[in-house]
Amino acid sequence: MAENESRTFDEALSELESHVRKLDSGELPLESSLETFEAGVKLVRECQELLDNAEQRITELTPESSEAEQGG
Repeated sequence: MAENESRTFDEALSELESHVRKLDSGELPLESSLETFEAGVKLVRECQELLDNAEQRITELTPESSEAEQGG
């Protein structure tokens, strides 16, 4: 998938799970394992960014939770 295309969290997580299964199989040659691992790390970062964005949206939509966290 091109970097400028966005995927959903579920799509990214599914792809990450696929990479983990490939690595767990132990059947990939070293170079393929490294490439798969690198792609997995990128997917982890993408998933984390999507989660952070969702958390930010929730925080913006629930101002009372922000006030409670700030002691107000």
